[in-house]
Amino acid sequence: QVQLVESGGGLVQPGGSLRLSCTASGNMFALRSMGWYRQAPGQQRERELVATMTNSGSTNYGDFVKGRFTISMDNGKNTLYLQMNSLKPEDTAVYYCNRRQGILKTTEIWGQGTQVTVSS
Repeated sequence: QVQLVESGGGLVQPGGSLRLSCTASGNMFALRSMGWYRQAPGQQRERELVATMTNSGSTNYGDFVKGRFTISMDNGKNTLYLQMNSLKPEDTAVYYCNRRQGILKTTEIWGQGTQVTVSS
């Protein structure tokens, strides 16, 4: 069993920055990718892609990111980061960490989420 624990969320003013962290522990093997998704509050929306990184280091970002966010990974610490700059009120959401691992079959694990609120 793999556990993902997110931290770093909070309240920030528009234009500010936050750095999210996601630490993985447990039965980790055959990493395929890790990433961040978010879900806006108050509506039944699907989680949307924020950023992902494969085990080879390739990255993919949601269109709305537009150079404001950077995903990175510290393999030695089993930790995934998301540096978020120039935050906007529409970035307000619960941010979830995701891990996909496996060889023949892909297992997907989610963290519990961390709230990010952008407001003046």
